[in-house]
Amino acid sequence: MATSWVSSLFSKKTTDNEAADVKQPVQPANKPAAPKTSATVPASAVITKQPLDVLKKLAPIRDLSDDEMGKIEQCLLTYKKNSVVFALGEKNEQILYLLKGSIEFKPDSDTSYTIHEGTSLANLPLNSGKVCGATAITKTPTTILSIPMSIAHWWANKSKAQRESENVEHISTELPDQIPDTPFFNSFADAYRKNKLSLPSLPKVAIQIRKAMERENVSISDIITIIQMDAPIVAKLIQVANGALYAPTTQIKNCHDAVTRLGLDTTRKLVMGIGAKQLFHTKSPQLMSQMQTLWKKSLHVSSLSFVLAQEAGNVNPEDALLAGLVCDIGAIPLINFAEEHPEEHPDLKELQNAMHYLNPQVGSLVLHTLGFPHEIAEIPKYAEDWFYESGGDKLTLIDIVILAKLHSYIGTDRAKELPYINSIPAYTKLKNGKLNHDFSLNILAKAQKRIDAAMRMFA
Repeated sequence: MATSWVSSLFSKKTTDNEAADVKQPVQPANKPAAPKTSATVPASAVITKQPLDVLKKLAPIRDLSDDEMGKIEQCLLTYKKNSVVFALGEKNEQILYLLKGSIEFKPDSDTSYTIHEGTSLANLPLNSGKVCGATAITKTPTTILSIPMSIAHWWANKSKAQRESENVEHISTELPDQIPDTPFFNSFADAYRKNKLSLPSLPKVAIQIRKAMERENVSISDIITIIQMDAPIVAKLIQVANGALYAPTTQIKNCHDAVTRLGLDTTRKLVMGIGAKQLFHTKSPQLMSQMQTLWKKSLHVSSLSFVLAQEAGNVNPEDALLAGLVCDIGAIPLINFAEEHPEEHPDLKELQNAMHYLNPQVGSLVLHTLGFPHEIAEIPKYAEDWFYESGGDKLTLIDIVILAKLHSYIGTDRAKELPYINSIPAYTKLKNGKLNHDFSLNILAKAQKRIDAAMRMFA
């Protein structure tokens, strides 16, 4: 059991919820039932209190207050060269950070990677899931900071409680500190606080279907009557119903048969997805290029989410498709604001950087305003919360979007500063989580035709 020896160093008692977590099976299907390698006992393990400036570099605990950081129980571990810090498939009981030295990681893949002290990756947890997603071997004498996994559970529960307490009437009016102090962003922040942002709106058909589905006695005929008001949506639904994703045995030629085949709930989600494409529009040619890039990225994440949900088996694929499609929707009001203030708006690179920080709050506001289901409307808040722990051993909708989003960055410049996919909590819940040589998910590489088909649904 990985790092089990260190548990006695911490006096903190396990809560009932944590005890329940320990009793649950932690070994996902198709992962090694018994690791071939076992963790090495460290050369030393000493209770410590690291300076706050050290802790403030470490994600996600750097988001805690100084007082909260000061209460974290810490242990300093030292290892000799070629020691096994943890092994693939072992249960994980601690959150570990590399302070000194170098560690090589060997996931369920044909290749490995190494993390060195002083790099951005050293500020991320070496492994944050309930099960170790790789075998970690020291390449030099190494010093590691260990904190209890209970901190992750506490932080996840605190964040979830804060986020769930927010709604459209009571949403945080404070924008992130990372937003530049310029006239443009100050004006945007002021409009946000005063609820004067120009928010996008869904097509009339999508709104009417959403309202109709809220009635208990809604029928297929009711929905078809609404859909037939919009010929392009009818054509797209027929195309989707005839697509490879729904394995048609006979050709669909009319709206009634398409809705019958898809079902009311799937039809509603697809119409909202089709309508979402219309939100990614601006009159400025320069900004329209950014909108198109945003739409293509959203399509990619949406398609990856759809296939991952199919593989997980316990999450509705259409929910995942829609969640992935709108996870970055918070960028739209920012681009619209830039169109309205051409004399003030910054260059595209600065806009892109700001989107990353603004999307969680603004995206959720947009989706709540548009009437998306609460579970979908919350997605922007979590989509890039890589160390989010949803609890349990099955993938949730949020887990799937996180995996899809992180996977979409593989091969890009931004990937250099993000955690490896095998080190995040969502990965350890994924069946068939074997990685390819580029650390992409093998199951997604094998499902490329399904991904392409999903992308064509809204292309």
